[in-house]
Amino acid sequence: MPERIVYKVMSEAELQQMQRDGVFHGSAADITDGYIHLSCGSQLAATLDKHFRGVVGLTVAAVDLSRLGDTVRWEPARGGELFPHIYGSLPAEAVVAVEALERTADGVVAPQPGDGGSAHRRSK
Repeated sequence: MPERIVYKVMSEAELQQMQRDGVFHGSAADITDGYIHLSCGSQLAATLDKHFRGVVGLTVAAVDLSRLGDTVRWEPARGGELFPHIYGSLPAEAVVAVEALERTADGVVAPQPGDGGSAHRRSK
C-alpha cells in the first residue's frame, strides 16, 4: 500500500513562495518534467544524493497525499521503484510539516518532518 505521508525537497525560496501564495507549482525540474517530484521516507536519502548533492539551504516538506485527490500517481523511476508524482499544483494545506534538511554522519535524513522532530506543524 502506498504511503500517505511523503516528502518534497524544496529550497528556502520555494518554501517561502508556497507559504506566500498558498500553492507550489513546482521547481524548475518539476515544471520541465510536467509533475511535482515527491519521495517516500525510504527514498529521501537517495533522492538527495542524486539530485541535491552539495546544495545547501534545503527544506523537507511532509505532504499528506490524502489531501491531493486524484492528482497523485505512483510511477516507476529509479530501478523501477514507485515514486509519488503530483500532476498539478501542491496546495500549502496539503503540507503537514516542514523542517530544515539535516543529515546524520551516515547520510540518513534526520529527523524527517512529522516524526517527532521540531517540524513547523500546520493544522488544517
